[in-house]
Amino acid sequence: MSGPERPARPITGADLARLIDHTALKPTTTAADIDVLCSEAIRYGFWSVCVSPVYVGRAALRLRGSGSRISAVVSFPHGTSTTEVKLAEARRAIEDGAREIDMVCNIGALKSGDDGLFSSDIGELSALCRGRGALLKVILECCYLDEGEKVRGALLAEGAGADFVKTSTGFGSGGATREDVALLRKTVSGRVKVKAAGGIGTAEKALEMLNAGADRLGTSSGVKIMESFGGLG
Repeated sequence: MSGPERPARPITGADLARLIDHTALKPTTTAADIDVLCSEAIRYGFWSVCVSPVYVGRAALRLRGSGSRISAVVSFPHGTSTTEVKLAEARRAIEDGAREIDMVCNIGALKSGDDGLFSSDIGELSALCRGRGALLKVILECCYLDEGEKVRGALLAEGAGADFVKTSTGFGSGGATREDVALLRKTVSGRVKVKAAGGIGTAEKALEMLNAGADRLGTSSGVKIMESFGGLG
């Protein structure tokens, strides 16, 4: 299951909430912060909470019986772990309750032109996730790539079995842009979805990303977005 489809009708607040991965990934995030994050996810009906692997088990307990799931980041935020380490991290996160894995790609391999390493890294994670009923999102970190690298990275990620391509970690030199979302949407087939993340702090920005072609939004400002959404238009 790749998540809810974008509604053809005008989007409602409930629709918007189901397109949000409610996120807490700062290095200073505490257990209490995760508890609040999960309570907010239940209250607003967010599709998932996106957390570091160390907090997946705690989030699973807090979200038990709710309609929200868990996304876990892997090799975050730099993507420089070996494939073996990424596999171990993803495997443990899934065992602890994650149903979606947001993996940072090997950015250096992509920029070096080592397409084989870049693809095999994603392919092994994809096989693991598919075998365990989880989705794989590949974070390209577009702020560090030129247009050709963004296109090549997205196509290679799709070829390696990714379910989503994602713009950003939110910890790089830039976040999601309308142009990057549109480029990724144009590049990958309809089988692969696009997640916009990084710098999405208002309802206006959220709708801009969705209108550009995003299927999912990653944001730590989910509550702010939902509270301001009703005042738009």
